Amino acid sequence: MKRLACLLYALAAMSPSLPAATISYVADLNGANESPAAASPGVGTAWVTVDNVSHTMRVRVVFSGLLALNTASHIHCCTSVPGTGTAGVATMTPTFLGFPTGATEGAYDRTFDTTDFQTYRASFLAANGGTAAGAEAALFAGLANGTSYLNIHTSIYPGGEIRGFLQEVPEPATYALAGVALLALAIRRRL
Repeated sequence: MKRLACLLYALAAMSPSLPAATISYVADLNGANESPAAASPGVGTAWVTVDNVSHTMRVRVVFSGLLALNTASHIHCCTSVPGTGTAGVATMTPTFLGFPTGATEGAYDRTFDTTDFQTYRASFLAANGGTAAGAEAALFAGLANGTSYLNIHTSIYPGGEIRGFLQEVPEPATYALAGVALLALAIRRRL
């Protein structure tokens, strides 16, 4: 049994700690998440996947139940406290390229080049060194820190009808590694 525990510890210790290339984030969009809260039955989900090697950001959104036609959708960054507050718009304005505006429900899927200055709002670029590289670094940091949110605006709620803070989705390998470590601890404890 001691050998098995040692083997499991060794496997956990030998796992590669490579820098992440693809990181996924998810947000539940609703009116209660707005600041101030919006009395909206609208709901949605946003998935944002960034790749810091190929310099891309994939944005997928599904939404329904808005009280009015949407006028804009984008990512805001960066609040001073994770999961709360408001921030300026980081991505292109007034809305993501090709986003289904003028609708109360819809779906969206587009990949952006994060080295292209057109991916960002001009004021976000200026606040982050005036370069796409600076804006990309700031946005990726805001996503990692939980200080970025995706917002859908409507004519009834011009400040935003539904929004959600983007939270990192752990990769499956993280769960597997944690399982190996917990198994090793359980075996050691029984020895």
